[in-house]
Amino acid sequence: MAVFTWIPSLGASLAMRPNVRRVAFGDGYEQRLGFGIHTQAEVWTLEFRGRTTQDAGAIDDFLRARGGVHAFEWTTPAGTAAKFTCEEWSRSVDEPDVETVRATFKQVFDL
Repeated sequence: MAVFTWIPSLGASLAMRPNVRRVAFGDGYEQRLGFGIHTQAEVWTLEFRGRTTQDAGAIDDFLRARGGVHAFEWTTPAGTAAKFTCEEWSRSVDEPDVETVRATFKQVFDL
């Protein structure tokens, strides 16, 4: 499995999106149930600021090669290694040979 080795800039943010199924009844009563084995996947919003065009291109190439489909290993800022996919990222030119890559990594639980 490929390993994402670039270190994001400070300011990475974590969002939790538990997988919950809800059933609402007419009288306002609601039941909730965690759906699946792994119900709390991590979603990280990352920026790689101040990168050279070559480094930003390498990050972009890595993400394009997986196309949002194939998982890769990444170690979170908290130090936990896990499998992630990246279905959305962007790249901007800040000045000559200085670029920023923004990406959203979603944790996956597959084989």
